[in-house]
Amino acid sequence: MKTASLRLPLLAALATTFAVGAFAESTPAGFVEFGKFTPSSSADQFVEVKLGTSVIQLASKLTQKHEPDVAELLKNVHSVRVNVVGLGDDNREQTTQKLQVIRSDLEGKGWERIVNAQEKNQDVSVFLKTRNADTVEGVVVTVIENSREAVFVNVVGDVRVDQLVTLGDKLNLEPLKQVGAAVEKNAEAKSAGESKDSADKKEQK
Repeated sequence: MKTASLRLPLLAALATTFAVGAFAESTPAGFVEFGKFTPSSSADQFVEVKLGTSVIQLASKLTQKHEPDVAELLKNVHSVRVNVVGLGDDNREQTTQKLQVIRSDLEGKGWERIVNAQEKNQDVSVFLKTRNADTVEGVVVTVIENSREAVFVNVVGDVRVDQLVTLGDKLNLEPLKQVGAAVEKNAEAKSAGESKDSADKKEQK
């Protein structure tokens, strides 16, 4: 997953203008505070994007006429945070430990880990916070890629994991699109593996 070509469109730029005070009254259940990250002196990649309610709702209004389904999706999103951290000898251990702590904390707080995939040089975990069977309150995606890059994503709102690519596309957040694509790929691989196992068991019978 290459995230070096992150595009920062008007919506992301507006995030510096609009107050991100989406959490002024109370912190939503789907919000996760990642804390601060330390950039590496030997890695070029270090990106942080935070989009609050004002910016996302503006995007919803802009898409309402021509893409009502997308507008409806954006209406259900309260905030998006994306961090991409290039890893070097001076921050790899610290960032990896932070990622493991975040994963452990989420499980301890009742988040459901719906994806846990380690294959080749990629380590992906996806967590879901739900209020009930029909309502999602938040999604967190954490990725370590080739020990060279870490990605942290928190989407607060009623969003399905399979909508991350669409959300990233409409907000022009390339890392979010790529994380969503990686999650979908892992889900497809898992489904294919389960189908193969099921077929093998039937043949054995």
